[in-house]
Amino acid sequence: MERSFVMIKPDGVERGLIGEIIKRFETHKLRIVAMKMLRPERGLVEKHYEMHKGKDFYELLVDYISNKPVVAMVLEGNDAVTKIREIVGATDPAEARKGTIRGDLGIDSMEKATKEGRAINNLVHASGSKEEAEFEIGLWFKAEEIVR
Repeated sequence: MERSFVMIKPDGVERGLIGEIIKRFETHKLRIVAMKMLRPERGLVEKHYEMHKGKDFYELLVDYISNKPVVAMVLEGNDAVTKIREIVGATDPAEARKGTIRGDLGIDSMEKATKEGRAINNLVHASGSKEEAEFEIGLWFKAEEIVR
């Protein structure tokens, strides 16, 4: 069984989509083995997105995620990282295909966010690789918080 990290971002929480998003993962036989709602401190978010430091959107993204409610989860299942990325859809909701979380529930676009000088509201963060998942899980959860 493979594990991956997923975060329901502030726009997903604010729009009341937590249940719908979780349902989509569980429908695909992904099991939640850890979950918590929190307002992450800036330092945690900076570490999480450190691979993007120096890019135009980094500060906007850190500001957007910091100190607003998010839901952090560890999901487990066969080929979890790839499966979750497929369920979530393309980063830009305007380009995500129907049937994905971002394609069905997204209401923003990269173009609009860039014009407005803010981070994109794309509902969910999902680890992009097994290595990234391992790093992110360790960043957000203590070992004893994960159900075995």
